[in-house]
Amino acid sequence: MSLLSQLSRSVRRAPSSQGATLGQVIAFANQKGGVAKTTTTLNLAVAFEELGHRVLAVDLDPQGNLTMSQGMNPDNVDRSMFDVLVHSRPIDEVIHHAEVDVAVSSIDLAGAELALSSMIGRERALQKALAPVRNEYDYILIDTPPSLGLLTINALTAADDVIVPVQCEYLSLRGLVQLEGTLSMIRENLNPSVEIRGILPTMFDARTLHAREAIEMLKENFGDLVFDTRIRKTVRYAEAPVQGSSVLKYDPTGSAAEAYRDLAKEVLNGAKPRAREHA
Repeated sequence: MSLLSQLSRSVRRAPSSQGATLGQVIAFANQKGGVAKTTTTLNLAVAFEELGHRVLAVDLDPQGNLTMSQGMNPDNVDRSMFDVLVHSRPIDEVIHHAEVDVAVSSIDLAGAELALSSMIGRERALQKALAPVRNEYDYILIDTPPSLGLLTINALTAADDVIVPVQCEYLSLRGLVQLEGTLSMIRENLNPSVEIRGILPTMFDARTLHAREAIEMLKENFGDLVFDTRIRKTVRYAEAPVQGSSVLKYDPTGSAAEAYRDLAKEVLNGAKPRAREHA
């Protein structure tokens, strides 16, 4: 089955008037690094909070960039998602309160795949860990590592929906094809109901022909799966984590923050407003 047909059959937008159901889990996945998964996880979470939703962000990346982006040092946390997945500690023991609630990561998480490999039900460790807190949040957003390994498989198994950030360049678009086998395996064996919520063009530079052509390729191949919101290149996304904050807090009136507010509305309402290019 082609990736297009697989993704197309899994389109779902949240109800326009009521938003999504309580405790909805959204994973952000792309095995390619540097496509703004962490940036999108954090800033979309904060945009949801601004709209009055209760949000938990889960840092499932051993690099701990999401954790650091909220002003916490992964090297100094007492417990992390490693302890949750491998030692079955309650997830509320690793949740820290910042702009949003964050289940923190640490470098120990790099050893989680090896530690989990011999465990029965290893693909469902995260799903099991989230179960006790799903009714406490409207949305749980999971930042995944740049791989299609066991941590990402755990995220996709626990997720209701997947958002795929894609850098606006040809090689990044080709990386979408590599998701096909993993998504097929997840649906067939672990989570038949997981759906693609949308594909998010990131690092978009309207000045370059290549980026514009990449957008056209996405639209031609994936149609309505492509969000209208485009996350443009800007230094604001790099500056905000240095201050331990989202871009919505760092530069609340800037176009970078508005891009994620627009994305939040698309995700929540299934709206397809006129495409906006955020400088």
